[in-house]
Order: sequence, then C-alpha cells, then structure tokens
Amino acid sequence: MKREEIVQEIKKRKAVAVIRMTDTKKLMRVIEAIQKGGVSVIEITMTVPNALAMIREVTSGVAPEVLVGVGSVLSGDTAQQAIDAGAKFVVGPIFKRGVIEVAHKNDLPAMPGCFTPTEIQTAYEHGADIIKVFPADVLGMAFFRGVLAPMPHLPLMPTGGVTLTNAGDWIKSGACAVGIGTALLDKKAIESGDYERLTENARVLCTTLASV
Repeated sequence: MKREEIVQEIKKRKAVAVIRMTDTKKLMRVIEAIQKGGVSVIEITMTVPNALAMIREVTSGVAPEVLVGVGSVLSGDTAQQAIDAGAKFVVGPIFKRGVIEVAHKNDLPAMPGCFTPTEIQTAYEHGADIIKVFPADVLGMAFFRGVLAPMPHLPLMPTGGVTLTNAGDWIKSGACAVGIGTALLDKKAIESGDYERLTENARVLCTTLASV
C-alpha cells in the first residue's frame, strides 16, 4: 500500500497498538493474540530491544493485512533504517521535519508527536499525515474538542490515557484514531503467557470503537 492508502486504513481501523516490550521472544505471540481480537495496526517502538531486527522478523511473519510501523523515532536516519526493515508508517514522540521528509520520500505516512496547538498546526503544514497528540492524558478530551473547533482539518491521534473502554470517547471528541499501549498489552498477561487475555482486551477495544 502507498502512503494515502495506509493513512486511510489506520483511520478506518481506528486503533494503533503501541508495543514497548523487553522480552522480544513473545512479540510474535502478542501480535497474533491482538490480531485475533481485531487489532491489526502495530507500532513497534525503537525502545524495543533489537527493534530493527524485530520489525524485519514481524513484517515477514504476519498476515498481509497487518500494518506494522515503527515508533519512538527521533531522526531521519532511524526512520530510513526502520523503513528498510519493513515499517509501513513512522511515528515519533516529537515533531521533526526530517523524519516526515524521509517517510514521504518512501511514500509512507509520518505521524509526529505534538503537544501544543501551534506545534500541531506546524506539523500539519509540514505534511504530517496524522498528528500524535502526546502525552494525551495530560491534555484530555476537552483539549481535542477545543483545538478542533477552529481547526477541524487536523487529523489527531491521542497516545497516553487511552483505555479499552474510553477509546470511543476519544473518537467522539474528534480523534481520527487512537494509540493504545499498556491498557491493551497487559504486562502481567504477557509475563504469564496469558494470550487469551490480550485477545479479549483487543475484542473489548474493537467493540468500543465499533460503537462510535
């Protein structure tokens, strides 16, 4: 898929699972579990040990419909390395123009992290496909409604503060998708190998989003 197709798929599926794991041996099982529950957009952060190798392994092993991207990207060089490994979208905790340029050069979406209205609009003007509002729990849903009132063109995605049951409320507040980590990827369930719990979490999340 090309850049615009990927953006539309992310908006259609509404949820991006943000994976920050230390035990990479369980990574494929975790992805398979949440995919079984309906979550099929995966962000593997650069904080995961051997992240580039894991992106390469995951992209070659998952079903074709699963979209695998890279997160926590801080430089254009890292973005290119992750894209070379198979990442289909690039997410950052901050806004860096060089990261957007690298993603677009490869015809892939860029999703920088922003915090203020000025920063969000600036990222949009520099081509950001979706703007990750981070950390969203500090700002809240009222912030989304407030920013979008005068700037309804902005494609915003909260990360931080999204739960299995409030994800739909973020969409109602104007988000085009949500980024979700710990609420979906229960740490204790992963440690104990309770993949059914992860599948059930994904089902609850998808049910919540489907109700919007």
